[in-house]
Amino acid sequence: MAILTNIIAAEDDEIEAIGESLHPVDQWSGIEFRDIDTAKIATLHCLLTGDLFDDALAHYEPVYVSAAEGAVVLRLADDVLERLNEFDEESLTEVAAELAATEEFESEGWDEEDIAAMIIELGGLARLADSQGQALFVWMHPLRT
Repeated sequence: MAILTNIIAAEDDEIEAIGESLHPVDQWSGIEFRDIDTAKIATLHCLLTGDLFDDALAHYEPVYVSAAEGAVVLRLADDVLERLNEFDEESLTEVAAELAATEEFESEGWDEEDIAAMIIELGGLARLADSQGQALFVWMHPLRT
């Protein structure tokens, strides 16, 4: 199943509004991707923090599930936000190369350059969120095919 994913910078008290939004990047600062799921978020978490996959996955229980829209909202772990905020473009490119070699990305044929562009953009969003005292949220919505 295809997934539309928005990663946005927002306040913690906006979780319900994010979950009920039809397209959060229209209302908050954020970036949009296709087919970024919980396993890919947890894999990124592992590479940035050194946590084991099961420990990382435990951070990504939904903080909101929209009954009406079918959207799920996750809150990116603070450790991940910190690492994304700290890393320069070269370091993020190295993380992207590691991500490209993981089963979650490699099995779906993700291109390393596309992953690098995504991670660098995510780093910029993390810096914006940090400067505004916000968190990063992952909004995922199944696409009907």
